Amino acid sequence: MRNILLSAATVLLAGTTLVGSVHSAEPPKGAAHNIVLVHGAFVDQTSWQPVADILTKKGYNVTLVENPLTSLAADVDATKQALAKQDGRTVLVGHSWGGIVITQAGDDPKVSALVYVSAFAPNVGESLASLSKAGPPTEGGNAIHPDDKGNLYIDPKVFPSAVAADLPAEIAAHLAASQLPLNHVAFEAPVTIAAWRDKPTFDVISTKDKLLAPEAQKLFAARMKAQITEVAGSHASLVVHATQVAEVIEKAALVK
Repeated sequence: MRNILLSAATVLLAGTTLVGSVHSAEPPKGAAHNIVLVHGAFVDQTSWQPVADILTKKGYNVTLVENPLTSLAADVDATKQALAKQDGRTVLVGHSWGGIVITQAGDDPKVSALVYVSAFAPNVGESLASLSKAGPPTEGGNAIHPDDKGNLYIDPKVFPSAVAADLPAEIAAHLAASQLPLNHVAFEAPVTIAAWRDKPTFDVISTKDKLLAPEAQKLFAARMKAQITEVAGSHASLVVHATQVAEVIEKAALVK
């Protein structure tokens, strides 16, 4: 999966993100230098690679969290381990399911701001399952099914159009066939902390998202009183609109 996601980045961002000086710049004076990126379900941490490349070349210290996707507690622990290694103020960013994770893990004192990207944003007591039931039904959401072990997948036939319609067809098809399962235990676990209540919060809303309805994303953002940026992209906006997503993260880095 790593190679196919990097191929997607190359196809979509060649000449901008992935091509340029090998010398890193410096972040703006006073900005948080650390960025921790938390991926969603069904894909791995390389889904963040296009954004990471942009920020790294601008001098930020970027960490990609590798979620085990076995439980909310396990993913939160992986994120907290990444935060423990940061030196100073840190922007914590989550995509999709990663929004659940950063909501729980983001109360760490090092976290200076939160950024949600096409992401779920629960309040205390809410889970991915409860948010999914409450929100408008979507093509992608209706295509999530458990296997005989209780692991959740998106129907591979539906995945390309529902999750990654703006990625090259061969990339979307490969991602559909190479999904990482999300354990149903994670799907059902409620958060006990809502870090966005006490942290400056930003939200990138994907207006063509067919997995997490844009209407639901807007409701989450309004509840969090987040600074909102809209991009005309699918659930894979973190790849297709990596430049805009990186710009929002840089704004969050300036918050003190």
